[in-house]
Amino acid sequence: MRFRRTLVWGAFFPAVLALAAATRGAAGQIPDVDGRQLNPFKPSGAANVIFFVATDCPISNSYAPEIQRVCREYGVRGVGCSLMYEDVDTASSATRLDDVVRKHLQEYRYADIPAAVDRARTIAKHAKASVTPQAVVIDRAGQIRYRGRIDNFYAALGKPRQQVTERDLRNALDAVLSGRPVPKVETEALGCFIVDPALLRK
Repeated sequence: MRFRRTLVWGAFFPAVLALAAATRGAAGQIPDVDGRQLNPFKPSGAANVIFFVATDCPISNSYAPEIQRVCREYGVRGVGCSLMYEDVDTASSATRLDDVVRKHLQEYRYADIPAAVDRARTIAKHAKASVTPQAVVIDRAGQIRYRGRIDNFYAALGKPRQQVTERDLRNALDAVLSGRPVPKVETEALGCFIVDPALLRK
């Protein structure tokens, strides 16, 4: 039986907490839903964006079109993307959750974006991600340059704005690609908490 998430404000991590720490190593490797090995902390191009998402988080799902636009528009500039699903499934079969994710990828028209199920929260812990949706930008050197919201479309829970006025992720990517400091290295994400599955089994 899958665990239904509750929408909450994401915990805010101060910008001084090791944003520039290196994120290389085997701890960042994970197989995608097709069995291919991913290492989102080692970009093959100028940068990589890890999008932490969940199939059952409404805010996460509402960002699917913008995630696809970012990946498409910045992909031609050498930026890679990956989706990290933080779903919780207490069923014993690992393949069941993979099937749920594959269905979600088709339903929300995600195409050509590598996707993995972060079952042990290895990637989320490595990136210090706590909420879905949340974006983490890794530069060519393997350093985290930005972590936080995609933009400010949601002013509060259940309160979308009429239009976006701050595009934090795009601003961060533009800065990384041009060699400038990221204007806001951390922002507060609004969405669903990333839950450690081990807590549900105690």
